[in-house]
Amino acid sequence: MTVEPGFGGQSFLDVMLPKIRRTRELIDASGADIWLQIDGGVSTATIARAAEAGADTFVAGSAVYKAAEPDAMVQQLRGIAEQHPYQR
Repeated sequence: MTVEPGFGGQSFLDVMLPKIRRTRELIDASGADIWLQIDGGVSTATIARAAEAGADTFVAGSAVYKAAEPDAMVQQLRGIAEQHPYQR
């Protein structure tokens, strides 16, 4: 979780980025094919930082459901995330 659990629409907690990086390092060191998913506060303003840290799977609830064009938002988020090294 990249927010305090409880309800949707919360802000992304940057304090989680070092934990994402460390988890990615452990996954890479293991050699296993494991996806690193984050959930909470994922938006166009946060997805790049999370992807750079090593996340490769994202749950973006409010950013998508509150968008005027949800399909376009999904494509925009995907485009941002795909610019970073850990994307499949």
